[in-house]
Amino acid sequence: MERGPHHPLVVKGLRQIGKTYTVRQFGEAYYESVIYLDLRTNVAVHKAFDGDFDVEQMILAITSVEKNARFVPKKTLLILDEIQDCANARSSLKYWDMDGRFDIICTGSFLGVKGFRSPYVRGVPVGYEEELTMYPLTFYEFLVNTGMGENIFAYIEKSIAEKTMVAEAVHESLRRLYLQYLIVGGMPEVVKCFFATHDLNQVREIQTQILNSIRDDFGRYKAADGSDKVNEVLKLRAEACLNSLPAQLSKEYKKFQFSLVNVKGHSPEKADGLQYLEDVGLVVRAYNTRELVYPLEGAKIATEFKVFFIDTGLFVSQLGDDVAAKILNGEMGAYKGAVAENMVAAAFAKIDRPLFYFHAPSGSPELDFLFEKDSEVVLVECKATNNRATSMKFVLAHPQKYGAHPAVKIADANMERGADYDTYPLYALGFLPQQKKPLLVDMVDVSRLTVPE
Repeated sequence: MERGPHHPLVVKGLRQIGKTYTVRQFGEAYYESVIYLDLRTNVAVHKAFDGDFDVEQMILAITSVEKNARFVPKKTLLILDEIQDCANARSSLKYWDMDGRFDIICTGSFLGVKGFRSPYVRGVPVGYEEELTMYPLTFYEFLVNTGMGENIFAYIEKSIAEKTMVAEAVHESLRRLYLQYLIVGGMPEVVKCFFATHDLNQVREIQTQILNSIRDDFGRYKAADGSDKVNEVLKLRAEACLNSLPAQLSKEYKKFQFSLVNVKGHSPEKADGLQYLEDVGLVVRAYNTRELVYPLEGAKIATEFKVFFIDTGLFVSQLGDDVAAKILNGEMGAYKGAVAENMVAAAFAKIDRPLFYFHAPSGSPELDFLFEKDSEVVLVECKATNNRATSMKFVLAHPQKYGAHPAVKIADANMERGADYDTYPLYALGFLPQQKKPLLVDMVDVSRLTVPE
């Protein structure tokens, strides 16, 4: 593989999301030599990064521990797994990058966790690494596992782009698959089990195991001597915040309330537990806004937010068999619409869109989600069925108060054009574009500038 200009890549994300598997498969496919170092379990190799970061010395130290490691210039991928467990390995990336002979990919599950370790004594290589956040599988990626033909994907994408109805047979198949996806979610091991067995009981067991594994790591941090420690207070707060989410999302207005978090401490102390859940990648927040203005970040109410699971399958697994059975039967209103809102939040989060909503101080109108497109605020209502979008219609009918905005409704329905807004099927969430446009500007020609005499 020809090497283009790039820096070492740091892949972040929730535990058991497939980071290690993905980068190892990538390495095997595109490199002559792949060197894999698990920095969480292979403590002996940490010493390779204790010196002055001379690349030749680091190679010598690594190969003394990993006898089969082969460093072939321009043809080697070095994988540093769980890099958060070895601060010096992260600091060394600058020197591997400057050397330029070998490609580096790092993975980490705690890189964004405040207090996981003491500050990097030798620095984080700012400007010498690229970061990428990995999320659970999207619905599109879930569909790939069904063996669906490329022609069907192209047809659905064309229908959504052109806002034309999807053929009934295709629509119903996609609808049923999406309802299954809401229960299964996008954690790779869970998806693999589902397609191998079609047994939702086994799916639930694996989801429970994954959540328990994530819980086991709550509060873990690295002490100054490199040993694993647990902040028991933080662990209790994080567990209590996680346990409160079903109750938080069952309310009519799903604003997160620290009073529902069953643990000792005031709200600022409990907030540490919630921040921890967000830092490890398990949940995302959607913020209320004071008004419907662009940019939404400027109208954000930082103290008023909803909290959603990054993986709707993990959320549904906490709600009991009855909710899953209702979803399979198309009763998307199960659990007071929380599942419907969570599916939208997770879909937007996976394409790195910040999450906002609007809840007036009086309680009405309330818009499920807002996002920005082409410097405009787009209104989004998600409906568990194909009910009327009352709040959205009210806002659209009063532009003098709320401004004029494009709007969409996401519902358990086929594609439908409307006078004020279009309706998209639930599964359209799996085909959301990134919409990252290049911002190119014309350079100013200064070659002919002269100073007035």
